[in-house]
Amino acid sequence: MKTLNDRYDYGLNLVLLSIDEGISGYRDDSLETVKRNQLQYDLPLTILSYQELYGWTMDAIVKEIGMKNNCTFCGVFRRQALDRGAAMLKCDKIVTGHNADDIAETVIMNILRGDIARLGRCTSISTGSEGMLSRSKPFKFTYEKEIVMYAHFKKLDYFTTECIYSPNAYRGHARTFLKDLEKIRPRAILDIIKSGEDMAIKDEVKMSVQTTCQKCGYIASAELCKACIMLDGLNRGRPELSIGKNNKRKRILKMTAGKINGVNGKSNGSNDRTNTGTQDIMEMF
Repeated sequence: MKTLNDRYDYGLNLVLLSIDEGISGYRDDSLETVKRNQLQYDLPLTILSYQELYGWTMDAIVKEIGMKNNCTFCGVFRRQALDRGAAMLKCDKIVTGHNADDIAETVIMNILRGDIARLGRCTSISTGSEGMLSRSKPFKFTYEKEIVMYAHFKKLDYFTTECIYSPNAYRGHARTFLKDLEKIRPRAILDIIKSGEDMAIKDEVKMSVQTTCQKCGYIASAELCKACIMLDGLNRGRPELSIGKNNKRKRILKMTAGKINGVNGKSNGSNDRTNTGTQDIMEMF
């Protein structure tokens, strides 16, 4: 994006935003690469951490919940962290590095979970309803191996190590299945994305309506967003509150006579959504 912006004078104001999830042996090394990218591309860099925003690191969360659902917590917190960072920087668009492999994995996961709402959104190259921060995935149709090969032959400074927690996570199984499928049918990744795009939903299927969380003000499909519910479960020492169906969570809350506290629990970051300005944002990871 930096090269294209300079070459064709798009007039974009690009900034780098990176999220530090607090994963020892993985994110700390990749952040060093991002810091070098900042100097190489002469772009301003902002790093936000889970510790700052939520009072938790992923290493601490994994100790609390185990290895099974760690990607669920990380994905929810990361999406909101990007929104918070973009709002803080007064940006009007987030551009991420999700590639074709990532999107195909997400399609498979959403099908297996029966998550119709996310299935309809995960294949979009650009998302964001009116009034919400827009996100773009310019590498939607680019294979992961193509990106790595390009970076290698262009001698770009990049980081490719896999997250230490991903092999044991739900997404890790989807990735393994996808790679096995690709050996048999090389076009499988693009075919899965196309299937996700073309999948029709019956008119009588009730879809969740996106709204804003009553606690933190970010996107939600219920009274409270997933991040607030997950953070509340962690702070209570009952992370199972945030995993599974809503009726299960309600039963547990009733048993413990609890009340959702939301992101205010351990967060050191601001919960107020800043009005977006006129910058574009590029996330490097």
